[in-house]
Amino acid sequence: MLFEDFDLSDDLLDALYAMHFEECTPIQEKAIPVVLDRHDLIAIAQTGTGKTAAYLLPVIDLLAEVPEADGFVNCIIMAPTRELAQQIERQMDGFSYYLPLSSIAVYGGTDGAGFARQQKGMREGADVVIATPGRLQALLQMGGIDLSKVRYFVLDEADRMLDMGFYDDIMAIARLLPQERQTLLFSATMPPKIRKLAQSILRDPVEVKIAPSRPVEKIAQSAIFCNEDQKESLLIDMLKGRRGQRVIVFAASKHGVRDLARTLRRAGIKAAEIHSDLDQQQRDETIRGFRSGRIEVIVATDLLARGIDIDEVMLVINYDVPREPEDYVHRVGRTARANADGEAVTLVGPRDRRAFSRVESTLKIEIPAQNRPAQNRPSSSARRQNSGRPRRDSSNGPASADNLGATSGAANSGNGENRAKRNNRGRGNNHRRNPSGKKPGAPRRHGGVPRPE
Repeated sequence: MLFEDFDLSDDLLDALYAMHFEECTPIQEKAIPVVLDRHDLIAIAQTGTGKTAAYLLPVIDLLAEVPEADGFVNCIIMAPTRELAQQIERQMDGFSYYLPLSSIAVYGGTDGAGFARQQKGMREGADVVIATPGRLQALLQMGGIDLSKVRYFVLDEADRMLDMGFYDDIMAIARLLPQERQTLLFSATMPPKIRKLAQSILRDPVEVKIAPSRPVEKIAQSAIFCNEDQKESLLIDMLKGRRGQRVIVFAASKHGVRDLARTLRRAGIKAAEIHSDLDQQQRDETIRGFRSGRIEVIVATDLLARGIDIDEVMLVINYDVPREPEDYVHRVGRTARANADGEAVTLVGPRDRRAFSRVESTLKIEIPAQNRPAQNRPSSSARRQNSGRPRRDSSNGPASADNLGATSGAANSGNGENRAKRNNRGRGNNHRRNPSGKKPGAPRRHGGVPRPE
């Protein structure tokens, strides 16, 4: 389905085509009409399927249709991390390029001056506020922020926010919002605590679900069974064979990330680390270096598993198997984005085997593996004879996963052709307001439309 097929404003469609977005992903195809019809929504879809555009596009269209008074907050989008809030703001900036809508992102990790700027921006009002729960709560406690005109309340990565302990903050913020609002909840999973949250803050929601959370088909998954003391050498060999490619390596702990990044640098690999002990400026600098090619490998905790959209990550390596199968899906979802292919390799040590089995059984997939131990437990004499070495099992077939569709992005032949196509269909924008400029406080933009990353 094409974005052209929705009743979106011409200005919004022009921005999409300028960014080379034409075809919808499945979650966008199902969610956008529900939001445009002003229903509350529960949307369940895995990472990398285009969830951000699934709520931003209809909300932008609805905000642009009916002018709002300046000095108020009209939409709040909640996100679990600073990185995701920044990414949503970039997409908002691109999609609303031709519309007079203002936005501001508020998140922790800034200095006093940054806090003051966020506070001033919210007090002056913005069409869309993108916020992490903790920072928004802190700003509200300072007073002077009016949420009485909020028409749209969006929870992105809701399951992640609850995992991080933000349930009480979300409920406290929701109680400050008008009862007559539209609430949209997006999540990769639907555990009982998400059901409880949905029952508390949504009214007769429409539920949209895009298959179980599994890695997309374009990711070539594999695993290597090994001893713990073999992991470092295997990792270094893989990375040295991938010079010039962007690679993300996930480890289980901050301590492990620091040690592993140091080991890789000693081996001559351009590696950097990301974990929660680094401040926002350090994380941003690492991401910039990764995008520019100055850094080839990022070693990270699960902080990087969600909300960071970086093009052309060719390989994800699980140095440690995640404890939860959902985290495996989010980790490997950092590759094969924007309709590209990708690869994910998991190193499975003896202490990882139970968690790896849980990943396969929960996701109902069989990941092709080297040196996978036999399923039957060997006798004690055989175990002594094998000295703990896993045996090769070559009988494993390819992994199977649902194809959840590619990310939006087929290039069109040009804005003029697209506008002509719309005119031929008899669509006009007389029912839309013709914006003459941005609202006060809207970000100033120069040059072409920025493409969301």
